[in-house]
Amino acid sequence: MKKTLSIPVFLVMALGSPQLAAAELPAGLKWQSNLHEPRFASPQAKFGGTFHTYIESFPQTFRTVGPDSNGRFRSWLLDSRPAAVSRHPNTQAWIPDIASEWAYGNDDKTVYFRINPRAKWSDGKPITADDFTFVLTFMRSKDIVAPWYNTFYTQQIQDVIKYDDLTFAVVSAEKRNAEELMLYANLRPIPAHFYRPKSDKNNDGIQDNFVRYYNFKPEPSAGPYYVDEVKKGKSISFKHVGQDWWGYSNPYYQHRYNVAKIRIKVIRDKDIARQHFEKGNLDSFWLDTPELWREKTETPNYEYGYIHKFWGYNQIPMGAGGIWINTAKPLLDKLDIRQGIALASDFDGLINKVLRGDVIRKPNPMGVGHGDYTNAGIQAPPFSPERAIQHFEKAGFRQVGPDGIRVNEKGQRLSFAITYSYGYLTPQIAYLKEQAKLAGLEFTLNLIDGSSAFKYILEKKHELSFHSMSTSEIPQYWEYFYSGNANKPQNNNFTNYSTPELDRLIMAYRSEFDLAKKKAYARQIQSLIADASVIVPGYMRPYAREAYWRWLQIPKPAMTKSTEFLFPSGTSRDFGTYWIDESLKKETKAAMKSGRYFEPVTIVEEAYKL
Repeated sequence: MKKTLSIPVFLVMALGSPQLAAAELPAGLKWQSNLHEPRFASPQAKFGGTFHTYIESFPQTFRTVGPDSNGRFRSWLLDSRPAAVSRHPNTQAWIPDIASEWAYGNDDKTVYFRINPRAKWSDGKPITADDFTFVLTFMRSKDIVAPWYNTFYTQQIQDVIKYDDLTFAVVSAEKRNAEELMLYANLRPIPAHFYRPKSDKNNDGIQDNFVRYYNFKPEPSAGPYYVDEVKKGKSISFKHVGQDWWGYSNPYYQHRYNVAKIRIKVIRDKDIARQHFEKGNLDSFWLDTPELWREKTETPNYEYGYIHKFWGYNQIPMGAGGIWINTAKPLLDKLDIRQGIALASDFDGLINKVLRGDVIRKPNPMGVGHGDYTNAGIQAPPFSPERAIQHFEKAGFRQVGPDGIRVNEKGQRLSFAITYSYGYLTPQIAYLKEQAKLAGLEFTLNLIDGSSAFKYILEKKHELSFHSMSTSEIPQYWEYFYSGNANKPQNNNFTNYSTPELDRLIMAYRSEFDLAKKKAYARQIQSLIADASVIVPGYMRPYAREAYWRWLQIPKPAMTKSTEFLFPSGTSRDFGTYWIDESLKKETKAAMKSGRYFEPVTIVEEAYKL
């Protein structure tokens, strides 16, 4: 979430002031389009049908910025929506998206883009350079109530320049190496026509009461799907723009996003959702727990081949996560308490005994998979009640109460609540709770409904929070540990931890041009965070593991290095390469009525297993 102030000349240009002459493109630009990367969708794909899935809680908002916007549903609104360019999921080369061509300036700050002339919003309006210049107007406005975006788009993006309706440039505030310059320049457009204000007392181009006015007004989409039908609290449907969607003029979009509609039903209990799936009311189901992959799939629908199983590995960078410790809460500001909590949290036992070895311990609290940015020397603290007790005693908790929980001289119990968002996690938290007692530490369970849980955490009400965050290919630290974000609501500094040394390194990291130095700063930052024991590293799943009815079809192979899900799921990070075969759907339902069986199918793809 990112934001900033100040309205320099280029913002006036973004608003289309008539007295400013059009900018001229520099001569000698070397335009590229990169149309030669391998395709990863199947030409056999068919268009049509409705995909049925579910979410466990209705979103707090359809905005993607501002209060309550950073919940799980946000990915449904953003992940299939194009930016200027995108990464190929296997080669990681830049490939065209909304921009059909791009060129780098010779100043190490500027990237130029030419928009695909067919590109349109889902409401039929053309996508133009104005929708990219408007990004700065939007993200810098105080009316969106998103300080992170305000700061980022003021401090990190210097300018967005329009040359004509289909040509624009993004100028970084600082010189950047080629590896990361595009990451900063690669903007998602924002539909300027949709956000034209009816009331604008601040004269900043944004609706004064933006947060309330747009709370449940989904914006038009540049991608294949847009929010269509909404039944508040019950369901949300996405509708495909149609087979004439502009994206299909891009060869990398061909044979993708094949279903005509996606219907998402709110089902608050995962086990009830699984029952809906096995009745054929949902088309796929995420098999994230050992029981779901094993015992829960030993049913006739799987054995008779009506439902298929899939397990495919990926190589996706993993973000920060595990148990986040809120240092603004009583006792948790003490290093010995935090170190004791880390040593009393038996994640290794949880992985082996509860999760049956299906997942991997995350060694680094800030995540892994970022190449030389990752500090490989950091290891997760092993479970050691004895060492945890030593730290607790140093912090003054030398006595053990009749219930086995440690107390200090003031009578304070060594007890902290773990906030988490989904009921299926309860056995995992319960295991950690039982093991922690061996060190005289009490974990209490604070289960809060999905989207409400993240709101609770963003408002910094938690003591401990059990969750993980997604990540970009180049890790970010400012949002998590810069002092300006500590002790303030609605940002990602979940630990409320910062130090002058972290501030210095974070700012140096953000502005460093030399890649070797930048990566060295990243490793230093990670080391300081690990030493502070403010995040107890959790676990990670480097794979997609799903069940699906046999009428859903997938490419062969189905996985790319970057595939998180085969189908739209709890989060919608899929590449839209599946399709529905209506003839197989009729065949399957007829077979179920007549008692006809098919061969059971379990697919395992290990090409990207590390």
